[in-house]
Amino acid sequence: MAFFTRSFLALSLLACAATGQLSASFYDDTCPSLQSIVRSAMSQAVSSKRRTGASILRLFFHDCFVNGCDASILLVGGERNAPPNKDSVRGFEVIAAIKSQVEAACRATVSCADILALAAQDAVALLGGPSWQVLLGRRDARTANETATRDLPSPFVDLSNLTSSFDHKGLSAQDMTALSGAHTIGIARCTSFRDRIYHDANIDPDFAALLRQSCPPKGGDDNPAPLDLQTPDLFNNKYYENLLSGRGLLHSDQELFHGGSQDELVSCYVRNETLFYEHFAAALVKMGNISPLTGSSGEVRLNCSEVN
Repeated sequence: MAFFTRSFLALSLLACAATGQLSASFYDDTCPSLQSIVRSAMSQAVSSKRRTGASILRLFFHDCFVNGCDASILLVGGERNAPPNKDSVRGFEVIAAIKSQVEAACRATVSCADILALAAQDAVALLGGPSWQVLLGRRDARTANETATRDLPSPFVDLSNLTSSFDHKGLSAQDMTALSGAHTIGIARCTSFRDRIYHDANIDPDFAALLRQSCPPKGGDDNPAPLDLQTPDLFNNKYYENLLSGRGLLHSDQELFHGGSQDELVSCYVRNETLFYEHFAAALVKMGNISPLTGSSGEVRLNCSEVN
């Protein structure tokens, strides 16, 4: 508990310095029950289905990486139908349910973008990970940009391309490696890791053989596998342990530990889970500040899936 208190205070200071536009106290007067509403709803959702936590965290990541954290991914059509997201991103119904509860308490006040940011923090904490202070005050986009989803990192790229992708969003190599630790929870489809288990040389052969049982050379594209076989529903540092033994599920995962610039940091996270938690939480705060719509820009949607 002492660690989380220290981390929370440190991240509170980081949050204050990060931007003058967003504020952790943004809704203190206009919707004081907001965080308790989101936390209660997320607790119920994760208790009902543990995988929901990973889905919400991924939804937040895929929103922020495309034109900033503006809830554009929640709009029907557009980004939802783009190749990186179609039949892949989930959790829309959870955010919609939370939005309905928030609207009942605070009509036309809280953006869907802020609800998603809060839900992502709760998702991590409920699965055993760190907590951080979420900055608020984002507004919702009126459009979704399907073509901009090309900014999302591909599971097939090398370390150089990964690093460039994150750098383009103002995120450092350390942020990239820490944020990749989100793959300690959730699943991936066969189509995302088939090339790795049949063609990559830096994969544990027993691990590859196990995955080939449910991911054949042809067919079975949607067959799932956990990103972390050890503890798929717990947020911890086991993802990095997997990389050290050649058991990263995605090609892009294993690129973080493959004789490159991030090897030492990955090893540090294996030895020091607390350091990983601190870096991950700080990187999430930083990612949450990517190009937010504030002030009179955008709108506060009444329904997260459609513009007003």
